[in-house]
Amino acid sequence: MAKQEDLFKKVISHAKEYGFIFQSSEIYDGLSAVYDYAQNGVELKKNIREYWWKAMVHMHENIVGIDSAIFMHPTTWKASGHVDAFSDPLIDNKDSKKRYRADVLVEDYCLKIEKKIEKEITKAQKRFGDAFDKSEFIKTNPRVLGYQEKIDTILKRLGKSLENEDLDDVKLLIEELGIGCPLSGSKNWTDVKQFNLMFGTKLGADAASSTDLYLRPETAQGIFVNFANVQKTGRMKIPFGIAQTGKAFRNEIVARQFIFRMREFEQMEMQYFVKPGTELEWYEKWKTNRLNWHKSLGLGEDKYRFHDHEKLAHYANAAADIEFKFPFGFKELEGIHSRTNFDLKAHEKYSGKKLQFFDHETNSNYIPYVVETSVGLDRLFLAIFSTALQDETLKDGSTRTVLKIPSILAPTKVAVFPLLKKDGLPELAKKVINELKYDFNVTYDEKDAVGRRYRRQDALGTPFCVTVDHQSLEDKTVTIRNRDTMEQERIAITDIAKIVNQEISFKKWISK
Repeated sequence: MAKQEDLFKKVISHAKEYGFIFQSSEIYDGLSAVYDYAQNGVELKKNIREYWWKAMVHMHENIVGIDSAIFMHPTTWKASGHVDAFSDPLIDNKDSKKRYRADVLVEDYCLKIEKKIEKEITKAQKRFGDAFDKSEFIKTNPRVLGYQEKIDTILKRLGKSLENEDLDDVKLLIEELGIGCPLSGSKNWTDVKQFNLMFGTKLGADAASSTDLYLRPETAQGIFVNFANVQKTGRMKIPFGIAQTGKAFRNEIVARQFIFRMREFEQMEMQYFVKPGTELEWYEKWKTNRLNWHKSLGLGEDKYRFHDHEKLAHYANAAADIEFKFPFGFKELEGIHSRTNFDLKAHEKYSGKKLQFFDHETNSNYIPYVVETSVGLDRLFLAIFSTALQDETLKDGSTRTVLKIPSILAPTKVAVFPLLKKDGLPELAKKVINELKYDFNVTYDEKDAVGRRYRRQDALGTPFCVTVDHQSLEDKTVTIRNRDTMEQERIAITDIAKIVNQEISFKKWISK
């Protein structure tokens, strides 16, 4: 546990030191749970967004994208259920005066039990060595089975209590488990109450005539209210999808764990409209599709798992999360939901406008059902960044810190160095930069010895370093170094772009 906490602290420190993420308004002591993406972070974030967009929109003939406004008519949120039902269970500790999400307290308790399971697995791996069968051990070991049964029982009860809005039982569960305040250890709790997560604002020049609005808590509703517009103008046929990326805002009770849970965040969502009765089939297909997309990044298949929801949202008839193993344990990365026809039906009712599809094959109108995929861009950034950050011991006994970001997502693709700051080497290096910059994000670095420059680019996640030396002046060749293997080879300057393109090819990555 301490090792994981140290890793997470290193992730946060590295993100700031190398220009990926800064605390927002830091010169004024910052703003809680709000962060700014710095010069390298914004490039990584943009590349993740583009990788998702290309896979979700460009690779599907029947999926298109939109960019809806953050401000929406206030009735939107009444129709969607957010005004009445978008809340989290809140509990206060009377002694520490700290406020927590009640469900998160219980989930964190279960996470501690999961750590015990991991310890049992680690001990068994050491005992049995190469003969160890992890899956068989998990299915048969009595201690592991007991721990897992306890987790399942707790989460099932929590889900049922929340679904029935039995907040008294949620508090009782916390008391029965002996859960104390994470800060003080005190078990002196208030009753659990619901807390609406939407931020309110106003639209208008003066208080008397202004309209009460909300900052959108999700991007999905912008898709639903544009369903008819997109369907008609795009001549879309069922099944089809509408994708969107953009900011959303939630007044989180306890925003924590760096950029994992923030009050201002970015979502990448796709709503897939299908014929009623086929939604669960499409739900299973999109579960598989989205998991394969995540695995294409090469972060490790053991980093992912599905978690089926015990408690379903009011709009869903099936829901699952793709969970990722962050430094603080398995947590939700992406949600796949079968939303039924709740949203379109509700907006049709509240707006008085038809939101139906005319099926020429059956000569009938119907309100489509919806399968949603929704991934948090900031969480995905954290998943990639925290997994990529590694300390390696090299053959000569020295160490290096390297950020093994998938090369297709790396903020800078190539760093170009002159071996020395004289003899015409900087001029040639800058000529190389000028040729490459049309196709790639590149950087020039002439400070310090070449070895130190390599280490600096390793820590920034740059896949390739190109060194211009005196031989380059004679035969127009350079040395190119691979970040992951640290291997170097002599190539023609004209071959640099070809090698880089091969490594960052979208087809190569998405086909994994």
